[in-house]
Amino acid sequence: MRLIIYLLSTLINLSCTTQQKNPLAEDKTSYSASKDSTIIISQTKTDRSSAKKPTVFVSENLQNVNRHELVRFAKTLIGIPYKYASTDPAIGFDCSGFITYVFQHFKIAVPRTSYDFTYLGTEIERRNAVEGDLILFTGTSDSSTIVGHMGIITDNTDSLRFIHSTSGKAYSVTISSLTAHYEKRFVKIIRILPE
Repeated sequence: MRLIIYLLSTLINLSCTTQQKNPLAEDKTSYSASKDSTIIISQTKTDRSSAKKPTVFVSENLQNVNRHELVRFAKTLIGIPYKYASTDPAIGFDCSGFITYVFQHFKIAVPRTSYDFTYLGTEIERRNAVEGDLILFTGTSDSSTIVGHMGIITDNTDSLRFIHSTSGKAYSVTISSLTAHYEKRFVKIIRILPE
């Protein structure tokens, strides 16, 4: 009888432990298109201790987004003031709120925070950056090592220039060059739109 009770309790424990989720594990994100053809692009993590680089979902709609048109639309927002945590042009944008607004105009849903772009897309060498690619920087703290600011490349001819919503001197959506100030904070350039 003791043997039967022991075996039953072992089976119950085994079935419970195999159904428990790893507390560090997170569900992988699946990519989808909504009914209005919005493309949803998001970061995939295997667990909280190590992020896995996702593959960007590219659909026919995303393939049809014109990089020049995206940058042209972004430029219409120059001068809108900086406003922390905002995606609303009526009150202002933070850097990722600006990116979110621009991409949503073309029915592309992207992550809401600059940090969430860290493992998104394909990393591009500076010399190969083209308009519409995204440029990532650390935050403004000298000790920061994680992505905390971003912009959209506008051109890469004689110098690399990007449009962004800055809390710096301009305190608005503006076009900046990759000056020494930004150079020391530079993380990488990523491509989420097909070339």
